[in-house]
Amino acid sequence: SSFMRRVHVLVRGDVHGVFFRVHVRDLAEECGVNGWVRNVPLGVEVVCEGNDRAVKKILAFCTAGPSGAQVKSVEVKEQKYTGEFSSFAIKY
Repeated sequence: SSFMRRVHVLVRGDVHGVFFRVHVRDLAEECGVNGWVRNVPLGVEVVCEGNDRAVKKILAFCTAGPSGAQVKSVEVKEQKYTGEFSSFAIKY
């Protein structure tokens, strides 16, 4: 499946201090997904765009998290694909 999609993801849980954002960025760059990731008080927020297969890899990672993370829930909202991003960034 190669259709393009955009998702907004909120990962809740004990996910700070485990390099969650770095892992998401590295995976996104590897898969060709653009967008951003940032820490928020409840956990980690991600907005990403790419082909369906690549976005699914990001979602699968967010569900599990890196070693040391305790993911409690993952909320995914489909959004309209815009193509506005040219890379994947960690936002501070």
